[in-house]
Amino acid sequence: MMDGRKRFFALILVICLLLTVVLVPVYANAAVLKYGSRGKDVTDLQTKLKRWGYYTGSVDGVFGPKTLSAVKYFQRKNGLTVDGIVGEQTAAALGMSISTASGSGGGTASSSNDLYLLAKVVYGEARGEPYKGQVAVAAVVLNRVEHSSFPNTIAGVVYQSGAFSIVADGQINLSPDQNAINAARDAMNGWDPTNGCIYYYNPAKSTSKWIFSRPRVITIGSHVFCK
Repeated sequence: MMDGRKRFFALILVICLLLTVVLVPVYANAAVLKYGSRGKDVTDLQTKLKRWGYYTGSVDGVFGPKTLSAVKYFQRKNGLTVDGIVGEQTAAALGMSISTASGSGGGTASSSNDLYLLAKVVYGEARGEPYKGQVAVAAVVLNRVEHSSFPNTIAGVVYQSGAFSIVADGQINLSPDQNAINAARDAMNGWDPTNGCIYYYNPAKSTSKWIFSRPRVITIGSHVFCK
């Protein structure tokens, strides 16, 4: 009798181990769309959100800040967890499936690199400014990413010729502090104190007549933000 029970429990243990081996990789590799994702599924996502009035950006297959904000808006309106990630539940609510190829892939690394580069811009351009002003500087970079007149990546915007003086003078290589990192993260999560501005300047330092001609939206700390 004991041998039979031992064999039974041994069999159950083997089954549990097999299920762990088979199912854990499936869930671990479950495809999601999030900030930094690219591809056809992102294009489909943007198309749906745009058709339904949640998204106003370009349908370019790049999961950037505007797509992130649109996903959060959709999640909030549909009673879903508002995390900006298109996983199983959000995808089902959207009526779409996500292929592994268009899932997270290198999105986590890409998002982390983007965050750190954006934080370096914030630190170089706005350290000493009010926290809201630091977020605003980061938001300008992200707004340029979404604007047709600028490159469509954070690195492309930051390193565009003549765009930021901190690239020319080397301040872009300074290590950002936690405030700058937090400000960059808040901007990437959708906070835009500038309401869509793509330029900013310090009137005490700028000598460009052209920048003075841009429509002013808001002044935060030492910077004027404009479109």
